[in-house]
Amino acid sequence: MFTAFAEFLDKLPWSILIFLCLTLGLAPFFPPHLFEKIKLLLEGQLVRPIDWFDLVMHATPWVFLVLKLLMTAIPRRLAGKGILA
Repeated sequence: MFTAFAEFLDKLPWSILIFLCLTLGLAPFFPPHLFEKIKLLLEGQLVRPIDWFDLVMHATPWVFLVLKLLMTAIPRRLAGKGILA
């Protein structure tokens, strides 16, 4: 399962991923919605299902970007351990 996801991230172009981070990941822009949701989460006020959905929706492009960066930075180590065969 991880291998399929790793292949998906590998095929996902950097330009699309960065575009998604700068649009969906930050929208609305003043202040960035993602920061508001993280603040609510840290304060323990993220209780409604729509708030959780909103957090996941705005955070997903950033999570994918970080994972793609990590996979690009350390591909040999992962491949050597059989994680990315």
